[in-house]
Amino acid sequence: MDILKFITAGSVDDGKSTLIGRLLYDSKSIMTDHLDTLAKQSKNREEGEIDLALLTDGLRAEREQGITIDVAYRYFSTPKRKFIIADAPGHVQYTRNMITGASNVSLIIILIDARNGIIEQTRRHSIIASLLKIPKVVVAINKMDMAGFSEAVFNSIKNEYKIIAEQLNLGDVTYIPISALRGDNIVAPSQNMTWHKEKPLLQYLEETEAAEESNSCLRRFQVQYVIRPQTDVLHDYRGYAGQIRSGNYSVGDSVLVLPSGQKSTIKSLEAGGAEVRSAHAPQSIVMQLEDDIDVSRGDTIVREENKPAVSAEVDVILCWMDEQPLETGKRYILQHHQQLVRCAVKSIAYKIDVNTLTHQEVTGAVHLNEIVRAKLKLASPIVYDSYSTLRSTGSAIMIDETSNHTASAVLLQP
Repeated sequence: MDILKFITAGSVDDGKSTLIGRLLYDSKSIMTDHLDTLAKQSKNREEGEIDLALLTDGLRAEREQGITIDVAYRYFSTPKRKFIIADAPGHVQYTRNMITGASNVSLIIILIDARNGIIEQTRRHSIIASLLKIPKVVVAINKMDMAGFSEAVFNSIKNEYKIIAEQLNLGDVTYIPISALRGDNIVAPSQNMTWHKEKPLLQYLEETEAAEESNSCLRRFQVQYVIRPQTDVLHDYRGYAGQIRSGNYSVGDSVLVLPSGQKSTIKSLEAGGAEVRSAHAPQSIVMQLEDDIDVSRGDTIVREENKPAVSAEVDVILCWMDEQPLETGKRYILQHHQQLVRCAVKSIAYKIDVNTLTHQEVTGAVHLNEIVRAKLKLASPIVYDSYSTLRSTGSAIMIDETSNHTASAVLLQP
């Protein structure tokens, strides 16, 4: 059974947490004792109704204010598929949390309040979906019960969003009218919107093809740990443990270790404690090479064809997520999976207006939630692909060296 990772996004009070609560509730993924607790905590209940938003608004501040602050992850399954959901904050000030939650999903559900239509946050989240190259977009027009279940309202919002989707080059977009609070078009087709002939939301999520990150032509394996038991039985054993990020590897393959450029051949592969002849993404494996060469944590083992880039100077799209402004020349740490490299911002080319996608001149520092194109100078080279080619090896985070705060989401560019 495969897994679909998706995120919900939208403005404040668009019903993101309620939608996730509805999916969990209707799929019977909530324990009985949890339901009892929620029933006691629910406010303004009518006829015993449970406030489904409390299932994801886990922080005390979230419950007191009725908003989502942090990204809340929830897991549920149906007979057809397993799901991992991230509920993203709607407030502008928490946009940084939405970006971290959306970095590795296959699908985004953008909620729109049928009464308000498309607003600034709708555009902002759509632009982030475009920047992060999220393969599939579901536009869920929520609170249709408060718009009289009107087909005209749905079509008006749908037609307006189509223009945005075309501008942002969002390829696979699906539109579904729903009422998360009442359950219309969530699990079963709505009797109040018989004019909508497409699948309800859960059926779509169950049946849509999960976008695979792996590209069989790009073979990428980054070493997480070097295994050297140095026992009498395994005196000469040297294995390289990690996760295959993309493609597949087989015993006997000629490989290249980057950034050093040393060549060797795969001697053996182990997965789940047993030797195998081949392995593929996203398996975690232990690889042994025929030659006794220097391989360290953070090194990348690839096939010689379709090599990734190796550079100590990289162009990036950078979303700034720290309260302290970004400053050119200041020292930071770039974390590219297992590799930690000191870096500095060499230059900033422009800022991206999240409402219009236009490029603006940067005057002064870069502040919270701003997105810029910049050039980073690294203390040592990293091995990477452009984000548009392979998301897993084309993304990183930047950490403030002084405060140890995660300061930025980084998308590596050609």
